[in-house]
Amino acid sequence: MPQSDACPELMLDNQLCFALHSTSLLMTKVYKPLLKALALTYPQYLAMLVLWENDGITVGDISKRLLTDPGSLTPLLKRLEAEGLLKRQRSKQDERVVELHLTDAGHALKEQAKAVPRCIVDAADQSLDELVTLRDQLLKLRTSLQRSLEG
Repeated sequence: MPQSDACPELMLDNQLCFALHSTSLLMTKVYKPLLKALALTYPQYLAMLVLWENDGITVGDISKRLLTDPGSLTPLLKRLEAEGLLKRQRSKQDERVVELHLTDAGHALKEQAKAVPRCIVDAADQSLDELVTLRDQLLKLRTSLQRSLEG
């Protein structure tokens, strides 16, 4: 493939967005077999992580934590409910609000999931300190990008 007007600022490998995107795709592929053993998809795993931290959270709150639209979260939550991992129920204070509560099976799955992070650290082939530093840098970037969107 001939390189005619090479423009470094427009080369794919020089793009932060592509480095993040391609790494995210590969990270998801590494997670796939680990989560298959838990009978979870990656988006379901993220939702369960939030629920393991905050059982009884509302759909709106989990949506904020996952940076997603509540409407797109509903089918995922319905599947988790159908699989017996959580129960969705209307708030007694405000029936427009849906609360999410883990079932016994949802709580039990947390024990099985505890092995997943170590497998990811092993696959990354970096020290835990390096990965924590990278995560912190990404969180800082995410915060800056969020602020830039808020105006």
